[in-house]
Amino acid sequence: MAASLGVAVIGAGMAGKAHAAAYRMASALYAPVLPPIRLVSIADVDPRFGELAARRFGYERWDDNWQAIAEADDIDVVSVVIANSLHREVVEGLLAAGKHVLCEKPLSDTLEDARAMARAAEEAATLARIGFSFRRAPGIAFVRDLVQSGRLGEVLHFSGRYWADYASDPQGPMSWRYQGPPGSGALADIGSHLSYIAEFICGDVESVSGGRLSTVITRRPTPLGATHGHDRSAVSDELETVENDDYATFSAEFEHGVGAFEVSRVAKGHPTSLIFEVFCAGGAARWDQRYPAQVELLIDDGPAATNGYRRIQLGPEHPYLAGGLPMDAAGVGFGQNELFLHQARAFLEEVAGFSEEESLPRCATFGDGVHNMEMLAAVVESAQQGGATVTVEPEVFV
Repeated sequence: MAASLGVAVIGAGMAGKAHAAAYRMASALYAPVLPPIRLVSIADVDPRFGELAARRFGYERWDDNWQAIAEADDIDVVSVVIANSLHREVVEGLLAAGKHVLCEKPLSDTLEDARAMARAAEEAATLARIGFSFRRAPGIAFVRDLVQSGRLGEVLHFSGRYWADYASDPQGPMSWRYQGPPGSGALADIGSHLSYIAEFICGDVESVSGGRLSTVITRRPTPLGATHGHDRSAVSDELETVENDDYATFSAEFEHGVGAFEVSRVAKGHPTSLIFEVFCAGGAARWDQRYPAQVELLIDDGPAATNGYRRIQLGPEHPYLAGGLPMDAAGVGFGQNELFLHQARAFLEEVAGFSEEESLPRCATFGDGVHNMEMLAAVVESAQQGGATVTVEPEVFV
């Protein structure tokens, strides 16, 4: 086991701060004990944001470029939480410098770059993992266990939607989120979450159909200053064209069962609402991000007149809770921030050399990240072909 691990985060925006806070808290979760974690640096192209985040979360310093992180001898582990189009250059540079890398999803904004990153990860001497944070939600992991164990029977139908409203204001400033190729908008940003959740529970998607992408706010004002995450800022009178999708929908076919998916970044009144139901031969389950500490469960074990959903309050008998959060009792509650804690802890355990038997489930690989993008690319192809059925053709990575 390493004597200590030096940590850095590249990107001081909304998700970057979640990573920074998670590394700070990771040592307090679970047993066995991690080696000492040194919070070394937060890097951002705008040093004001980097300095603010470093001071807030207790990091030793801040940098204004990723190369400084790559060259630093006191840094071992790096989270990359920046614009998708920048992932490849930064991740490949960090791996070449011998850093362990945790990259935010999606892996990149193009499938070509994602596959190149996965090949670089195969050749690297260090670990490269992707942040599929919702896999860490206790309720989602519980539903997966119910399905994978056969408790609910064979999957018949998955139905999921992810509605968000961060782009619903036409005066919201132009940013990298609204630039990029078809499918790099709502589909990549939040559809990537919904699609990997569906496969986590139901198995790999074999084909998609009915793809549709729509841009409903076609022009946005340019910002007068730097923007981070979903932040609002002062804007000019100059308008730029939105290049990618505000809304996407598609259907999918698993080896067993089918699925329906809908995502939107312009759903007013839904700051972030990820909701899914999975219907099986022996029952069904429902999870709603707005109520993350519970699962609704139907076990088909009696007359139809008396069958129905019952609410399960999540507690220490369910994934990730026992021995993890300081108060792990049922009813205490938790939310999306805790998912980043579990993710950071799992990554640090793997870097530290903990065995799989004594640690949390591993983070997803870059190969998993490529597969996620292959599915989204198939949706884009379906949309471009008027909703045609498109086979998801995976490239195999470790």
